[in-house]
Amino acid sequence: MTKRALIVVGSSNTDMILKMDRIPRPGETIIGGEFVTAAGGKGANQAVAAARAGGQVTFVARVGRDMFGDRAMEGFKADEINVDFVVRDDASPSGVALIFVGANGENSIGVASGANGHLSPQDVLRAKGAFQQAAVLVMQLETPLETVNAAARLGTEAGLRVILNPAPAQPLPDDLLARLFLLTPNESEAQLLTGVAVTDEASAEEAAGILRKRGVRNVIITMGARGALVSGRDGSGFVPGHKVNAVDTTAAGDVFNGALAVALAEGKTLMDAAAFGSAAAAVSVTRMGAQSSVPTRADIEGLINRR
Repeated sequence: MTKRALIVVGSSNTDMILKMDRIPRPGETIIGGEFVTAAGGKGANQAVAAARAGGQVTFVARVGRDMFGDRAMEGFKADEINVDFVVRDDASPSGVALIFVGANGENSIGVASGANGHLSPQDVLRAKGAFQQAAVLVMQLETPLETVNAAARLGTEAGLRVILNPAPAQPLPDDLLARLFLLTPNESEAQLLTGVAVTDEASAEEAAGILRKRGVRNVIITMGARGALVSGRDGSGFVPGHKVNAVDTTAAGDVFNGALAVALAEGKTLMDAAAFGSAAAAVSVTRMGAQSSVPTRADIEGLINRR
């Protein structure tokens, strides 16, 4: 396989998870529970997913000059991700998410963006040389929108296929949408962007049509275990999901986007790339955690071949 280069611009967090019988009420202290930390952040998850799927990945991000940043950098290097453009921020700590998880599966989450909130257009511009050598750009919305816009402009100028995973959901300007090769919302994100409640293939098609009228060339609406609706200039279709024993859906969407980007960089069609991403996501939900659940290329191809 010939590797094709990808750029991921986005966030890096450390998830600090406390598993308890139930979530404490305001003012209440509960003794007991199990504490774990895990590497996360949508940008980092997608960079790791792309790297393990066979992509040659450059990550543009900010982490603090602290133990969380040190650990994140070690993880990126272990996955052979180019970290030349990951800025070590002297003024802001690394992003963290504090997560309470009850025995019934409910959770309560607080996120301190930290250095992620300071990822700037200048940080992106410093990576201009890497953009000029890449095939695909992947972004999310856990960093400032002006930085996402700057990356989209630079990616368009360099002739990259620009992918935006619009999560966490927020309204997006038409000038950003017009620069996108592909937008990849889930059902709730598609509803926020279009006002259409996505409940089935027909409503997904309607929402995708609205987004394409706003300037996006191609849209993939992910619908969990059911699969994904692909709508583009070359037609539309539905990629069915894989039947697996799901134990944790954390980062499944990020894995989908990272693997999809690799397939597009290798020249696969949008439908085939979506199928590759769907298989990667299916493997990930059979494992616990975010980056700890990300499959390798062999894992993904193994599931595809079994189908």
